[in-house]
Amino acid sequence: MNMILYVNWDIDPVIFSLGSVKLQYYGLIFVTGLVLCYYIIGHIYKKENIYTPDAMEKLFIYAVLGIFGGARLGHCLFYDFEYFSSHIIEIFIPFKENANGVYEFIGYKGLASHGGEIGLFISMLLYSRKVHIPFSKIIDIIAILAPLGGAFIRISNLMNSEIIGRPTDLPWAFIFTQVDDLPRHPSQLYESLCYFIIFLIAYSIYKYKRHLFKIGSYFYFGLSIFAIFFVRFLLEYTKENQKGFEDSLFFNMGQLLSIPFILIGIILIVRNVMIIRKKGNK
Repeated sequence: MNMILYVNWDIDPVIFSLGSVKLQYYGLIFVTGLVLCYYIIGHIYKKENIYTPDAMEKLFIYAVLGIFGGARLGHCLFYDFEYFSSHIIEIFIPFKENANGVYEFIGYKGLASHGGEIGLFISMLLYSRKVHIPFSKIIDIIAILAPLGGAFIRISNLMNSEIIGRPTDLPWAFIFTQVDDLPRHPSQLYESLCYFIIFLIAYSIYKYKRHLFKIGSYFYFGLSIFAIFFVRFLLEYTKENQKGFEDSLFFNMGQLLSIPFILIGIILIVRNVMIIRKKGNK
């Protein structure tokens, strides 16, 4: 093996500590991604003539609660149910008693993207009723930005040296020294790059849709969830399984949870095309 070509990845995930509270790259990058998405959504709201300060303020609150709550519950239910079923309080209050009897902040080390998608969907249903904006319009706008948010989350995973790839001898392999000394696929970067490309495609379609083709309701939502989870399904083959129970499965948990999203995405895209074609024949 030519070790010179490999990237030795040994980033401390903690930026600084203040007592038991730690500022980590994960949280910082996660929030940065949310803020950027929020800014772009504000621009789209203005273009769609639905912008109000109240609508934007409520959007941020509902989106953060939906994404975080859904992602946290998704991890606890799908990936680590055995532990959290007997440590329920740690799901949203991540403090744990150490050997000295002192409670330490252990951080939110488990967030599942599938749960985040479901949580966001539900929170946007509630949000649309609160601000009296059609749900179809809101979810399509959110769907355009969702891949960009996902790209930031995967960079956060990279900074945590988590969701690592399987061993490989490819020249761009990463050695996650906090895990082991094996060169591995930088799966976090693969996924982040793919999500960023999906965002560029979705945003370009939105920006130039008048010059391309007609767009109906739920098109962007269908396109986004199909593309995101199709990519996720394929890239799972480059990743290590997150939990031991997945080793006995034909498809791992990430792939199994992706299948319904892929199918729903296909149905929404096909439905959109059929409705537009039907209108065009009138």
